[in-house]
Amino acid sequence: MNRPPFSSVLVANRGEIARRVFRTLRRLGIRSIAVFTDADADAPHAREADHAVRVPSYLDVDAVIAAAVSSGADAVHPGYGFLSENAGFARACAVAGIVFVGPGVEALEVMGDKIRAKEHVAAHDVPTVPGFSATGLSDAEIAVEADRAGYPLLVKPSAGGGGKGMTVATGPADLADALATARRVAAAAFGDDTLLLERLLERPRHIEVQVLADAHGTTLSLGERECTLQRRHQKVIEEAPSPVVDAGTRARLGEAAVAAARSVGYLGAGTVEFLVAGDRLDEPFFIEMNTRLQVEHPVTEMVTGIDLVEQQLRVAAGFALELGEIRLDGHAIEARVYAETPARGYLPATGTVSLWHPGSARVDSAVETGSVISSLYDPMIAKVIAHGPDRETALARLDAALADTVVLGVDTNIADLRALLAEPAVRAGDLDTGLLDRRGIPEAPEPSPVALAAVAERAVADAGTPADGSVWGRVGAWRAGGAAAARTVALEDDAGQVHVVEPGTAEEAVVTGGPVEYWVHADGGAHRLRVVSRRDAAARRRAAASRAPGAVDPDLVAPLPGTVVAVHVADGTAVEVGARLVTIEAMKMEHTVMAPHAGTVRLRTSAGAQVARDAVVATVTPEIPPSHDPAGIPASAPSSSHKETHS
Repeated sequence: MNRPPFSSVLVANRGEIARRVFRTLRRLGIRSIAVFTDADADAPHAREADHAVRVPSYLDVDAVIAAAVSSGADAVHPGYGFLSENAGFARACAVAGIVFVGPGVEALEVMGDKIRAKEHVAAHDVPTVPGFSATGLSDAEIAVEADRAGYPLLVKPSAGGGGKGMTVATGPADLADALATARRVAAAAFGDDTLLLERLLERPRHIEVQVLADAHGTTLSLGERECTLQRRHQKVIEEAPSPVVDAGTRARLGEAAVAAARSVGYLGAGTVEFLVAGDRLDEPFFIEMNTRLQVEHPVTEMVTGIDLVEQQLRVAAGFALELGEIRLDGHAIEARVYAETPARGYLPATGTVSLWHPGSARVDSAVETGSVISSLYDPMIAKVIAHGPDRETALARLDAALADTVVLGVDTNIADLRALLAEPAVRAGDLDTGLLDRRGIPEAPEPSPVALAAVAERAVADAGTPADGSVWGRVGAWRAGGAAAARTVALEDDAGQVHVVEPGTAEEAVVTGGPVEYWVHADGGAHRLRVVSRRDAAARRRAAASRAPGAVDPDLVAPLPGTVVAVHVADGTAVEVGARLVTIEAMKMEHTVMAPHAGTVRLRTSAGAQVARDAVVATVTPEIPPSHDPAGIPASAPSSSHKETHS
């Protein structure tokens, strides 16, 4: 290509995808334009672009179009999420004389509605999952149809994508709650609470096919991606090609994906998603088409050598695809790094990144040192992608890259990703979409001796000469015995365990923070450690020893900062153990706080309220006062359930 397809392109997105698109724009010599909100004024993507325009919201169509017009953009690349699948936005671009880097309005409208998409592709001989639309049906009528379809059923919004709002009804008793939850999330996220119910396949694999299409009659399949490793419908690990798809199945998947794309006159890059039963890989079922770039597109890029963003721009400018024969070279695996706390049920985490250093692989990141992670946006902060001549090598390289990725100051899932990659089933490619949910909640990883010694050394250095009010007042007693004196520091980890350690120099450890709370990266993992006094440590041990079995705190706290989207009980109500009290939403995740014991509820919040992490949202006073000393009751986390609504 002798000339770039456009002179200026506005990227209507943020974070790692905006930076990823900028990378291709720079290589092609195209001027890049960013949009940013007040919360993102200092974000990396806003500073990296050649020009940046403030908008009140990434979802404000008029503001984004005005930014494109005022900055002289020829085209708008929507990235993924936000406005990427919004037909109204595509129309607004056309009215303003700006090219929308994506498919036509027909494709957005047909494939953006799961019910319509399923009916449409079925008419073009694309196999679909058995199920039914709930449009126009009462809950009683839905229950009748559900009995006919057979349980378990997946209840999901017809609009939107990425698993947002999906719930599972394992039987008739679960159906009412599943419908209510899916409708609430769908209405809030998409302005449309229409639902689709589908048979939930047992032990399925999630396999998707990348397609490219131009306006000159060419529609291509670029092979499949294995996206089976998901948690609550949120993808965590993706790879290309699938370890179980042979040449014949790949051809069938490609043919079905191309047929689906051609049925709506598709243009640009898109993804057709399929489910296959673990024991019938030769029978793929269409579930949806994502009319945009996918989060996991880098694995396809690495095995095909094709820059998908460049091809999107070429097609949008009217150029023909000239890719020749598509070949898959080696194996690529991507891990999504989330700001979350696995030991707290994978709840989103917030904070300031005190140190960011990527590992030795392709890393598409949203953050840098100093970035603030808030509850306003998606918790994914980076993607780490490794490539190798075979799957085993790619797995090893990804693990090494994750071990070298330093994120301090905020909790992440990096240690859990490494543990997942080491599991025998994952290494063998024996996967299904329920594997991660069956793993349960991991314990907080224990810091290594190197990590502990490094933090102790830093604490001693920060303390300086012992004096009243210094850190030594918090660290506790120290022994003076000349130059060779032994000094120890008490450090508490996130599991509440106190370690009494001697300082030690560790060149391979990186420490930030202080003088009370430190973050350390050592031995391929990150940990938060707090300096505690010997007196405090002893008091905690005594409290733990005297604690009555099963005792719980009557004050129930918010497990994450967010918005109270539902209050399920009235103030002063008598509730049973496990009763739903309030539901909090943040970072596209819902978390329901439940009563840990029977008692009377006193609400400490209300619907629509903003709550901080660990803020008290309700108090459940037990019906029968505990027989032991109340002072021994621990402030434990509430019993709870949460469901992912991540896009």
